[in-house]
Amino acid sequence: MNFDGRILSGVGVLAAVVERGTFAGASEMLGLTPSGVSRSISRLEDRLGIRLFDRTTRSLHLTDEGARFYEAVVSHLEGIEEAAGAASGAASSVRGRMRVNVDPFFSGLVLAPHLRGFTERYPELQIEIHTRDDVGDLVSDGMDVAVRFGPQPASSLISRLLLETRILTVAAPSYLAAHGKPKRPEDLSDHACIQFRDPLTGRPFEWEFQRGKQVLPVPTTGPLLLTDVNTMLQACLAGAGVAQVMSLGIGHWIASGALIDLFPDWPDETFPLYAIQPSRRHPAAKVRAFLDFCAELARNEAPGGR
Repeated sequence: MNFDGRILSGVGVLAAVVERGTFAGASEMLGLTPSGVSRSISRLEDRLGIRLFDRTTRSLHLTDEGARFYEAVVSHLEGIEEAAGAASGAASSVRGRMRVNVDPFFSGLVLAPHLRGFTERYPELQIEIHTRDDVGDLVSDGMDVAVRFGPQPASSLISRLLLETRILTVAAPSYLAAHGKPKRPEDLSDHACIQFRDPLTGRPFEWEFQRGKQVLPVPTTGPLLLTDVNTMLQACLAGAGVAQVMSLGIGHWIASGALIDLFPDWPDETFPLYAIQPSRRHPAAKVRAFLDFCAELARNEAPGGR
């Protein structure tokens, strides 16, 4: 078998540059000089016959060819790292550095209160969490995985369903005392309903109710149109109107009576939570551990989720 060890060495440097985002960051990670990192990338580019990065004085991004090459080889590099860890007696092999792209609502309300437990479970793992409203380009951004709500468009990315969380229609006792409690979904036409903008379409989400196979769309209006779930929740808690929210992370408000589930007899409207990964055949142990942890949290935090 003809094997060029220089390519493997260059791939390791490439992975470090993608992970850290700069040659200087990769040099610190690898114990090399920035010029040594630059030379290694140049040699790998010469060997492959492609340009891996677009470089300016202010930014460094994978080219399309570089992103495809990185996507194709990084899972093999991670497999070598895991094999080395197993051979050296590292039982868990959950170690190193991991960069994740997480929905802000999930990160703040569900994940953050439990991060201490995750880091204590895996003390050799460093996790870098980026909260943002979209997936972005996982490869170019150097992300290992993303956790997002909503149906995922068709792409080369790999999606894993973590949970279907129930959609609840809720209001605060103060709002119901002032405006009365709707008895059925159709009554919402007489109420102030807090609207939430769909980031994919730019339009407010349509309100639907589901019971078994019966689906009931209900037109709603209200003075508030919001783009942040936490703002919507706080406005609803303050009595600003009726809101449709995910059951994930709000169980304590339902249990305490701070929010009232208006239509528990319409229990089947759900919204999915997905993990999204670059097209890798074998995700690293650290990614599997993180996704299993997120799935466990989601099941515990979402009343009636599935």
